[in-house]
Amino acid sequence: MKAPPSSQLHDVRWHDLECGAYLADQPLWRELAAAAPGAVLDVGSGTGRVALELGRAGHAVTALDSDASLLSALRLRGAHLPLATALADARAFDLDHRFALCVAPMQTVQLLGGRDGRARFLRCARRHLHPGGTLAAALAGPLESFDSETAAELPLPDRYEHEGWVYSSQPVAIRRRAGITEIHRVRRTLAPDGASEQARDVICLDELSGSDLEAEGLAAGFTPLPRRHISPSRDHVGSTVIMLCA
Repeated sequence: MKAPPSSQLHDVRWHDLECGAYLADQPLWRELAAAAPGAVLDVGSGTGRVALELGRAGHAVTALDSDASLLSALRLRGAHLPLATALADARAFDLDHRFALCVAPMQTVQLLGGRDGRARFLRCARRHLHPGGTLAAALAGPLESFDSETAAELPLPDRYEHEGWVYSSQPVAIRRRAGITEIHRVRRTLAPDGASEQARDVICLDELSGSDLEAEGLAAGFTPLPRRHISPSRDHVGSTVIMLCA
């Protein structure tokens, strides 16, 4: 019998399941990278949903994330692409070169612990951009609150199967409190021998308007550019992409 996956491999599979299938924003990142006269920094890259797409298009990409297991998976998947990885916190990174474009997809800027965390990230991003370079940061569209105890029906779970292991992740609540939106999921794992595990996972997004992020960008030395928009899909809310020029 095969040994069960390590906790790091479980982390990779959960990330792939809950983030990897999102495609609606990819055309925008490809467009911005094609127009950028230089390398791209992908902040909060995870297992490489965006970085791999841009690398396949021939762009030199540095993927930055604070999770070593996710970056390890990315390196394996992009071994023959022009990709580099950086293990660092988005609020405190120091790389040895600058970029023409920095992208922060999938609400990464709403995971930084409030205004102070975003200010630190914005200063880091500006320091790593060439003069005239662009920071593009996605903000989630409005999320409607619900709870499993009162909702008529819940969203269908995302499912993933690999080598007999089945992973299921189901949103069970969206709650708001004091400037934070909490997204609650129930994660279920079914092993090949039928053993199952269940755990609750909570993601906390800072509630943040585009105007507020643009003002914070101005304070960090950026100049706001016209916003871009990603339309909602059947399974995902839309996004507003705040564009800031260094």
